[in-house]
Amino acid sequence: MNYILPFIVLITVVVFIHEYGHYYFAKKFGVGVTDFSIGFGKEIFGWNDKFGTRWKICWIPLGGYVKFFGDRNVFSQSEQKELIEKYKEEDRKKLFILKPLYQRSLIVAAGPLANFVLAILIFAMVNFFYGKDMTPAIIDEVQKDSPAFISGLKKNDKILSIDNKNVESILEVSTLINTSTSEIIKFDILRNDKQLSLLITPNIIDDVDYFGTPVKKKIIGIKLLVTNNKFERKSLGPAEAIYYSVKEVWFVTITSLNYLGKILTGSGDPAQLGGPIKIANITGKVAEYGIIPFLNVMAYISISLGLINLFPIPMLDGGHLMFYFFEKILGRPLSQKIQEGFFRIGLFLLFSLMFFVTFNDLKGLGIF
Repeated sequence: MNYILPFIVLITVVVFIHEYGHYYFAKKFGVGVTDFSIGFGKEIFGWNDKFGTRWKICWIPLGGYVKFFGDRNVFSQSEQKELIEKYKEEDRKKLFILKPLYQRSLIVAAGPLANFVLAILIFAMVNFFYGKDMTPAIIDEVQKDSPAFISGLKKNDKILSIDNKNVESILEVSTLINTSTSEIIKFDILRNDKQLSLLITPNIIDDVDYFGTPVKKKIIGIKLLVTNNKFERKSLGPAEAIYYSVKEVWFVTITSLNYLGKILTGSGDPAQLGGPIKIANITGKVAEYGIIPFLNVMAYISISLGLINLFPIPMLDGGHLMFYFFEKILGRPLSQKIQEGFFRIGLFLLFSLMFFVTFNDLKGLGIF
């Protein structure tokens, strides 16, 4: 229960925000919404609002959906005509398929965008109320014959940037090293008030992350200075808090895309991909350390959900946006045959991904 409850709370919040993004713009543009569901399967409980929307919680807490009035996959003009003739003129105004293309696109894109907004708000609140670590990355020790030693790093050097990304906290050094896509990493340092640039080729070792997952880790052989084992945490004003939160969301998004790109080209480690079991494991462990780590993980999961849903895969929001793009270019929707073909491919890709991440999850638990 220590793992299940935090996982359910996290997933419920992230999914609710995603679906509320769809719901908000649907209502804004006059689209009827018949269902707002958190979870799939049989309903546990629910209620109807004054607009006729059924708000409900279902048994399988691995997603959710917003169902529009008259919702149906309409591929051809004849099917659209049949659906339109089914409703009175007043009800036709609530049909999603009759809305202008830009409105349909905004309604679909609003779900993923809401996830990014949630992450920005979480990071901003943490930065504002709890503060952001600003401990300078000063080297305390360089291991002999290590990549850092060979490249010329010395004690008391201050790391300014890694691969042209500014280092504003000691906590960012390991992250920037391990998310670098370059075999040779550029370090900009400050030594005796003089700025230098060094190129370092890190060693790659087999390790496990904080949650016990096997990973390939890059190390350069340095120890950083933390005076009296205390980090320098600085409370930020509203503008600074938002600035750093947007910067963090951008960094996580770009890093995730780079990682997926490396997997697709065969140079990345797919063992780090995880599904619901891994998320529950991480969430449960992080929740033991308090609300701040839990909120940070919620923000990262929200970014991941928003990003994945923007992929141009049918069944996902990005797939619908892809169809709308073709509709805009061609001046008409794609044919039924083509759309059905895309949906079959999308379904295959999603099931394959689900199988793969579940296998990784079970392997991480030692079952395989």
